[in-house]
Amino acid sequence: MSLGLFGYGSLVLPESASMTLGREIGEPRPAHLSGWRRRFSLVRDNLTCEKTFELGDGRRPEWILGLNVERGEDAAGPVNGVVIELTEAELERLDLREIRYDRVEVSGLVAGEGLPERIVTYTAKRHHFSPEPPAGAVILATYAATVERAFEALGPGHLEHYRSSTGPYPVERVSATLVADRIPEGNPREW
Repeated sequence: MSLGLFGYGSLVLPESASMTLGREIGEPRPAHLSGWRRRFSLVRDNLTCEKTFELGDGRRPEWILGLNVERGEDAAGPVNGVVIELTEAELERLDLREIRYDRVEVSGLVAGEGLPERIVTYTAKRHHFSPEPPAGAVILATYAATVERAFEALGPGHLEHYRSSTGPYPVERVSATLVADRIPEGNPREW
């Protein structure tokens, strides 16, 4: 049975997925996920996790937000993203990268051309899910820019759909530098 990943954030960027998978992924295959919505509701503790970022003034924000998909319809329509074909071994590498997420099966909810039979995506683990941003939370500007660049590269309309289906940034986007690195191989160091 063929296997694929529905990517809806930084994994839309081929270079980001290739870094984790250890191979070129080729042309991304645009797709849409129905019955889910996307927003910045994944939260990580910047002070204790495997990546610690520091602002230019030396402060370390306590919380960093990332994108997440949650079950439920969105008025803006289905979540846009890409499908990347994978092997089971590559899926295990993605599990290491997506340590704050649970892998869930979304086969039958993804629309696109030439899709694999089985498709999975990642949704925030309960203790990393925050429907409202905690006080002092930030979004790393490098992460936000990477995701927007990825959707823009898919062609006309993809960035606009990403923006409309994700909504406005709920907190400030900040420039920060990685200062503590206990990151597993294949994980991005920029966000």
